[in-house]
Amino acid sequence: MGSPWKPILLLSIISGLSDLARAVAARPISYAAVLRMKADSSSVLGSRSRPRQHHGGGLGTPDWPAFYSHPLSALSLLSSQENYRSEESEEFGPVFIHEPGDVIFPLDSDEKRVMMHCEARGNPPPTYSWYINGTALDTEADYRYSFIDGNLIITNASEITDYGRYQCKAENSFGNVLGREALLQFAYLGAFSGKTRGGVSVREGQGVVLMCTPPPHSPEIMYSWVFNEFPSFVAEDSRRFISQDTGNLYISKVQPSDVGSYICLVKNTETNARVLSPPTPLTLKTDGVMGEYEPKIEVHFPPSVLAAKGLTVRLECFALGNPVPTITWRKINGNIPKKARLRKSQAVLEIPHIQLEDSGTYECKAENPRGGTAFKGHLQVYTLPQWVRMINDTQMDSGEKFQWECKAMGRPRPTYHWLRNGLPLTSQGRMEIVNGELIIHRVQQTDSGMYQCVAGNKYGSINSNAELKILASAPVFVHNPVRVIATLGKDILLECKPKASPKPRITWKRGERRIQQSRRIMLLRNNTLRIVNSSRADEGNYVCRAENELGSAEMTAVLWVKEAMRVELSPIRVEVTVGESVVLSCKAAHDTSLDVAFQWFFNQRPINFQQDGNHFEYIQTVRARQSSIVDLMIRSILLKHAGKYGCRAQTSADTVFTESELLVRGPPGPPGVVIVEEITDTTATLSWTCGLDNHSPISTYNIQARSPFSLGWQTVKTDPDPVTGDMESAMAVELNPWVEYEFRVVASNAIGTGDPSAPSRGVRSKEAVPKVAPSNVSGGNGRRHELVISWEPISEEFQNGEGFGYIVAFRANGTRGWKERMVTSADSTTYKYRDETFPPLTPFEVKVGVYNNKGDGPFSKEVIIRSAEGEPREAPSDVKAYSFSSSEIRVTWKPPNPGPGRPRGYELSYWKDMEQEDLGKKQRTLKNETSMVLTGLEGNSLYLITVKAFNSIGEGPATAAVTVNTRRAPPAQPPTNLMWIQEGNNVTLNWDPVNAKDNESDVIGYMVLLKQEGKGHNQVTRTINPSTMLSLPEGGTYIIEVRALSEGGEGAVSSQVRIVTSSGVRAKSNQCSVHCMPQSLTWTALLLVLLVPLASW
Repeated sequence: MGSPWKPILLLSIISGLSDLARAVAARPISYAAVLRMKADSSSVLGSRSRPRQHHGGGLGTPDWPAFYSHPLSALSLLSSQENYRSEESEEFGPVFIHEPGDVIFPLDSDEKRVMMHCEARGNPPPTYSWYINGTALDTEADYRYSFIDGNLIITNASEITDYGRYQCKAENSFGNVLGREALLQFAYLGAFSGKTRGGVSVREGQGVVLMCTPPPHSPEIMYSWVFNEFPSFVAEDSRRFISQDTGNLYISKVQPSDVGSYICLVKNTETNARVLSPPTPLTLKTDGVMGEYEPKIEVHFPPSVLAAKGLTVRLECFALGNPVPTITWRKINGNIPKKARLRKSQAVLEIPHIQLEDSGTYECKAENPRGGTAFKGHLQVYTLPQWVRMINDTQMDSGEKFQWECKAMGRPRPTYHWLRNGLPLTSQGRMEIVNGELIIHRVQQTDSGMYQCVAGNKYGSINSNAELKILASAPVFVHNPVRVIATLGKDILLECKPKASPKPRITWKRGERRIQQSRRIMLLRNNTLRIVNSSRADEGNYVCRAENELGSAEMTAVLWVKEAMRVELSPIRVEVTVGESVVLSCKAAHDTSLDVAFQWFFNQRPINFQQDGNHFEYIQTVRARQSSIVDLMIRSILLKHAGKYGCRAQTSADTVFTESELLVRGPPGPPGVVIVEEITDTTATLSWTCGLDNHSPISTYNIQARSPFSLGWQTVKTDPDPVTGDMESAMAVELNPWVEYEFRVVASNAIGTGDPSAPSRGVRSKEAVPKVAPSNVSGGNGRRHELVISWEPISEEFQNGEGFGYIVAFRANGTRGWKERMVTSADSTTYKYRDETFPPLTPFEVKVGVYNNKGDGPFSKEVIIRSAEGEPREAPSDVKAYSFSSSEIRVTWKPPNPGPGRPRGYELSYWKDMEQEDLGKKQRTLKNETSMVLTGLEGNSLYLITVKAFNSIGEGPATAAVTVNTRRAPPAQPPTNLMWIQEGNNVTLNWDPVNAKDNESDVIGYMVLLKQEGKGHNQVTRTINPSTMLSLPEGGTYIIEVRALSEGGEGAVSSQVRIVTSSGVRAKSNQCSVHCMPQSLTWTALLLVLLVPLASW
């Protein structure tokens, strides 16, 4: 039988390789990896900072240039070829490759082991330890914990003992670092209570809520409902809705087809386990059909919603009502994001990938012909901290001042704290800490270690890790010896940059003699030896000696001096046409012992053959001992390719650069400044200067114009036509009067059409009489005895001048004389004429003309328009009113008989019998409805109500007042003597019945409210008996309240019962505790319940 660890180890390796492949582009790198990329490793005063994050994921081939523009070309070249050190030879502190992530472990999994991944690099290799909720794990004391490399294995994992936050610590001789916190949770789904559920009976047309009451579970679950038998699922539409927050099924208006048995099905999103509830029968009462009533929102999103940036937010809103309400959404003081989607017949507003600008107050509104109601809630978006500036590995000489700064952004704004080797740092002695800034004065060897900057807000934290090394070493030369090749007659620089701390003393010698400075040989401040006007006699070995209190070292530079290189580029000047191709050839004569490299330039910039491959091609033709030739082919030449082309030949000794000029013939360049010499009402005389002809004569010019009314630039007619290339002025004709124009000119030659000139300054053409009559003349509506005439206004483009207005002419149908009225506003679209002598709906012949300061323009065609019909003439009829609670009255009526003055709505006036009518209240219907519910009334009171119609003209007469009594008030006595029995997660609640007084409505049932502090939704249970059973789904603080229900509404609330349960702890099914008011305290093995009476609701 194989080892049980082998499958786990194999899965761990596969998972680690997969995670490493995904993370390699951003993993941290060590000192060794950084040093492999350094140009040189000589000592430099001050701090040496290296990035700890390397987004390339690995190290490529070093960039070895074949030359350098400075006279020290060869030293940089040869030293870089030796600049590679293996990572195994460098020691560095721990660097995380893989940190643990959050884990959700199914309790019913066949594999009873949980693995938390952790892996770090370091030299020496790091060791690992783990913490749970800040306490170190002891693998010797608990056999269930074990390590495979840095990974933590938990055998027989249990939610009670193993739920919590885990942290991995990686440690070697340079220090230790703490990884991110990872949350271990457990997924499970309990079973519904087997107790038979009571049936629900409602009238047809009434709304109903079927409670799901899900079993204990973790994490989230999904809800669906089965109708009669599986798998017949309830289909959601505008009438039926399943809340994924409460799990309840909401039916806004019950129909006979809804009668049957309903089963709640819940599914665990993590384990895919499913369980079914006992059936809940739904039947119809036989005592009548429920009438129409206004909407009541039964389920909605919380008043305050918190969401993390980038997630998807779902806001629920559904209402009961008859007819079925319509749900609409809006964002207060803003627009709903375009990316938002409406789901489930608009009952769900879904906003994907939410951003900070999506924050705000959102409102859902439920409406039907009986009225409307709304709910508002605020959506707030938060962001986890994100790094703006991180810390990097740094090495310094002892005694220097050290400074690190890290910076993060987030909402709320992050705060910072610092760790060294996993322990907190504070400002003391040589150390200063101000937010994300760490300063250490006069660093010492003891300051070396692994540092972490932690930025966090209340939603999460992030770490930035880096190593600080305080250096102390004798001089060391990484490259020794170095070989330098120089050019005869040029200056030479020999560098001396040892790796040492503290800074060493430098001396130079040639052979056995110390070098003395002269006018030709001098020692620079950076310890570099400079030789001016080199000759063959300067060849030989040069020795640099470095020494400090810890030791000394020498480096030898071997110098060769070579003849200068000669370069020829041909042709020196070439002329081509756009679209053609050309080849430039570059020949270099050089020392036989040296290799040569070429590079092509265009206008002093290197040519990128990958980016510009469609036009440029690098061709290597000849490579000989004493000469080399390369070609540059330029294909499909454009005007932009005209200019200077350079060839740079490079050896390890010197560099030579030479250029050639390319001339390109093409379409003309843009003409010069366009000037408007003269402007009339329909013409403009223009002048300009010719632009570049690009080596081909200009043949014609094209004149274009643009106005606020045109679609971009349009070609205009000219005089003369065409405008030839030797002309620099022309006239634009057939322009519109009184319009502001800009003009530009485009030149053409035998090769093509060039770019346009810059636009001229804007000028306005002269005025003229209008030539366009108004269109779409119509009218109607208005108050009684009014004739309303409307038309589409004339665009400014066709007004042709100042003082523009309209002439409105009209006459009664069949009469001769026209009445004319002047409308002086150019933006006017309506004219009203009032004459009390003509009856409603009298026909008129109407026409509308135009004018401006230059004279009158044309009239429109004649049309027939009728005068207004007036306000309503009659009062509504058959007004009825009845009360259905202590504060609500429903009023219905019939509209007036058809005729002039059609209603656009109705106004209700109502007042108590002891009040004056003019002190009463008024309400208007939203549309032309014939019913309304009056709310906010006093109980057991007599009200008088009148109804009258209105429209845009005015109000009609009111009906005679009808009277109606509101129902008696609900009971003022709250339920008392609350007693409850706790059995597991269920609470059975009993109380004394409420007896209504003579002046109060009779009790018809009770409403029990269960709400959890910190959660947005409440659970409401209705019962006709003075008892009920409730379920507590999870740990937290719960509040229970009871009210009596009556025809007059809801009665007074009982004293509150508060239940505090331990988070993550569930009571066993056989545990039971009995409680009564006012206060009791009972502990069970796994559940803490604290019940305290509070103030009234």
